[in-house]
Amino acid sequence: MDRVLVIDDDMALCELLVEYLVPEGFQAESVQDGEQGLLRACQSPYDLIVLDVMLAGINGFEVLRQLRTKLSTPVVMLTARGEEVDRIVGLEIGADDYLAKPFNPRELVARMRAILRRTKQEREVPAQVASSKMLCVGDVEIDMGTRLVFRSGERIDLTSVEFSLLEILLSRAGQLVPREELIKTVLGRSPYPYDRSRIRSSRERFHISSGTRDGEKTKKSNAHRMIRDHQR
Repeated sequence: MDRVLVIDDDMALCELLVEYLVPEGFQAESVQDGEQGLLRACQSPYDLIVLDVMLAGINGFEVLRQLRTKLSTPVVMLTARGEEVDRIVGLEIGADDYLAKPFNPRELVARMRAILRRTKQEREVPAQVASSKMLCVGDVEIDMGTRLVFRSGERIDLTSVEFSLLEILLSRAGQLVPREELIKTVLGRSPYPYDRSRIRSSRERFHISSGTRDGEKTKKSNAHRMIRDHQR
């Protein structure tokens, strides 16, 4: 049974989510304070954390920053404001997915299950098979065995989602990869409008092309490519 920690200062919402998650097969707990949530997450192993942005004391972004220095536990962030900047910041500091309030608990469960399926599949990949494979494009290289990423010899820390996204683009360097295909492969679900923030945030870190190159255009720029010659 997957253990889930909900960190949200809305007690009614916490109670609702715990009541909903338990019948869905999760072992769910909740805390209403950022500092207590951080402490609980570090003291006990959880399979996934649901983290609100707007918390009393230290906010959700700071909780996530501190979590990522200690843990790689998947995190779904909740944001009441629904602003794109919140989603981008959350993704850049290590969130695995995000959901704007108000939301349907069924959608949250669907996203949680997609993340857990992906992380379990990653753990099950035989290290002896993956370790022999390196992917290199320009000055970016990834080690499939250790899941480490280097750029110009310097290690780059990525979330699990960012690693999977980069792996697909490097393995198909020079080719256009539709955004919908990226999202379905990496997140294990159909795309949502807000997923543009995730793709753009990761794309900008590695100068991944979108839309136009050498006169070639894609309809509404709904495709991405890793440029082989590493043009800037």
